[in-house]
Amino acid sequence: MNYSHMTPSALAELMGDRIKQYRLNCNKSQDDIAMIAGVTRQRIARAEAGKATMETFMALMLALDATDYIDSFLPPTPISPIQLSKLKGKERVRASSSRTIGDNAAQQEDDLGW
Repeated sequence: MNYSHMTPSALAELMGDRIKQYRLNCNKSQDDIAMIAGVTRQRIARAEAGKATMETFMALMLALDATDYIDSFLPPTPISPIQLSKLKGKERVRASSSRTIGDNAAQQEDDLGW
């Protein structure tokens, strides 16, 4: 199904319907899920109507043991090489050569006129 033509509120209602159907398929009442999620039954009802905060939605997914579907819902995306290079900034290409203390130190003193 193409969801790009739907409004955000229509998508929220669709997600609420799916949460409700998932809850019913698990044979759980709104009160059962509310107790497990640590929210009120009214919050569950509002979520099923598509009016939930992200935190409530995640609490419902935890209570329904449906968090394994998060990757299907929004799969992780790797950082592109261009983004990675921008995040790194400038890296040192090489280190300066090592200097010996002794002859070079005496020579530096002479060069400075000390």
